[in-house]
Amino acid sequence: MYEGKLIFSQLMDFVPWRRFATCVKRYRGDYKVKSFRCSEQWRVMAFAQLTYRESLRDIEACLRAVQSKLYHMGIRSRVSRNNLSHANDARDWRIFADFAQVLIAEARRLYANEDLGLDLDATVYALDASTIDLCLSLFPWARFRKTKGAVKLHTLMNLCGNIPEFILISDGKLHDVNVLDYLTPAAGAYYVMDRGYLDFERLHSLHQAKAYFVTRAKRNFNFKRRYSHEVDKTTGVQCDQTIVLETYYSFQGYPEPLRRIRYYDEGRGKRLVFLTNDFDLPAVTVAKLYKARWQIELFFKWIKQHLRIKAFYGTSQNAVKAQIWIAVSTYLLVAIMKKELRLPLSLYTILQILSVSIFEKTPIPQVFSQHDYQNQNPRCRNQLLLFE
Repeated sequence: MYEGKLIFSQLMDFVPWRRFATCVKRYRGDYKVKSFRCSEQWRVMAFAQLTYRESLRDIEACLRAVQSKLYHMGIRSRVSRNNLSHANDARDWRIFADFAQVLIAEARRLYANEDLGLDLDATVYALDASTIDLCLSLFPWARFRKTKGAVKLHTLMNLCGNIPEFILISDGKLHDVNVLDYLTPAAGAYYVMDRGYLDFERLHSLHQAKAYFVTRAKRNFNFKRRYSHEVDKTTGVQCDQTIVLETYYSFQGYPEPLRRIRYYDEGRGKRLVFLTNDFDLPAVTVAKLYKARWQIELFFKWIKQHLRIKAFYGTSQNAVKAQIWIAVSTYLLVAIMKKELRLPLSLYTILQILSVSIFEKTPIPQVFSQHDYQNQNPRCRNQLLLFE
């Protein structure tokens, strides 16, 4: 019988605690703190994410039920609603944001050689935003509309491994396109965006940084065709053109030629028009790049369903941001563990198993090993035989 660590403790072994301590020290998170330090707060909140706890009372009740195991989970202090509520409100959320950047760097290294399924030797990013609705009476600082509150989660995701590399949490009023001002473009990388990010001045900044972009054109898009290139219409590509912008302000923002590709998606029965500044990439690959952008939509759907970011344990701005960053850190930690242990299961399956086995003392690789129960025929000495 295995008498080692709890599964939760084995998962925590993948956390770079020295780097975490550096983040805590940077913002003086443990200054004059005698009990329930930032590391314990992070562990408790990670436990809440992994087991999908509903409230602070829920967290307190569950952890008090396993009081004898808390020491082995790395939680030395008494866990109460007041302690956790005060920590979420008072501890600077930038501690957890900076630590998430540490995990992002580690995950990026592990997933650098992931195959995207495209004949493309470059980093591909998908940029999008998701709105998280809030009750305005409980979150008055997050005013979105007259009777509605919200925060936005702007995410730049590396499609090699579906790792979020940049996250900005803003109020609901910030338009999606403004997040381009916060990015530092990487030369040679591809940035795939929807029509909400169609701002020619900002796209020209990407072009000047020697980065590539792929986005969709709007219906009122005015342009002048310079050249038309031959296309194979059996691939779905209907036209491949070199164009220049015709509207005065658009041309002032982007005075150089653009590439316009019209593609017919037979599966959805829709015609899509793409704009890009890459004139060498095959037109079909441009369409596949935009199709890969759907991974970030699945990411938003996944974290909203399987992590605790739609309902919050605190109502202050600091508590909300801290909870979101800890949720992202938990996602990254599970992704790192999956890669380090070479687990063949999906992140969804891993999280589901973790949620019901967090207090077991079983080696993690054994927990996630797949067994064929249908081929197992247990024999019992007392079982009578009907046919001989």
